[in-house]
Amino acid sequence: MVRNKSCLFLVYKALDACLQEQLRLKAQVRLLEQQTKLQQIKIENLLREKELQFMDRGDEMIVINLGDIRSYADCGDIYNDGHKQSGFYRIKPLQSNTSFYAFCDMSDGGGWTVFQRRSDGSQSFYRNWTEYKQGFGDFATARGEFWLGNDNLHYLTLQDDYTLRIDLQDFEEQKRTAEYKSFRVAGEESCYQISCGAYSGTAGDSLTGGFNPEVQWWANHNGMKFSTWDRDNDNYEENCAEEDKGGWWYNRCHSANLNGFYYKGPYTSKTDDGIVWYTWHGWWYSLKYVAMKLRSANFEPNVV
Repeated sequence: MVRNKSCLFLVYKALDACLQEQLRLKAQVRLLEQQTKLQQIKIENLLREKELQFMDRGDEMIVINLGDIRSYADCGDIYNDGHKQSGFYRIKPLQSNTSFYAFCDMSDGGGWTVFQRRSDGSQSFYRNWTEYKQGFGDFATARGEFWLGNDNLHYLTLQDDYTLRIDLQDFEEQKRTAEYKSFRVAGEESCYQISCGAYSGTAGDSLTGGFNPEVQWWANHNGMKFSTWDRDNDNYEENCAEEDKGGWWYNRCHSANLNGFYYKGPYTSKTDDGIVWYTWHGWWYSLKYVAMKLRSANFEPNVV
């Protein structure tokens, strides 16, 4: 009988020890859960801080001065000279009398010279002939809006065979691209007439009307002269630039209007005057972001 009491005492003692250990482990689990939650909060705060820092980069000044040691004909030259950071660099096309700052996009293989960018509506693109001739906008910040200038665009495309790439983004953060071979812009004496070759990409061919042969008589911008509200060179009885609020290679009037008014997505207006790429979102949706850029078809990046 004494032996049984002793055994029961040992059993109860063991059970009590197990219970205490269980309680200790539960407390430890709760402590770990609290620490994990605190860590998650710290991580979320760090990620939010990083996101804000990234967003703030849109206002950074990114003018890169390489000095006057040598002259660069375009951004491909700059890339192959070892400069891989995107930003504004000074370039001087071979037949141009002056140098100027252009945004060099060193992504997508590098060496892209950007001549147009729309990002937030901060710049008006409803400008006159002289402003489009000389260029206008923000040539200093990371997402600044600008037009490089028709004279500069002419001298750039005069010196080589260039590929045009157009990057498009909507307000649902979807992206599309359109590329055209043999892109060229004539001089002012020819009213900056545009010419381009075969299309490829994911946005559809709104620039040369390749989406439907029956509409090319009004939708094909290839071969068109540049028009502004004060210099009407389109094929329309009225003034497309005036109606559609931009300077562009209008026909009768457009299936692409990338210098139109900056609305935010779907819009209503008397005319289809938004930032339009017809083959992606039709006439009544204005895009969030556009960048038009060019690179030599003979560009071969130096491999370091």
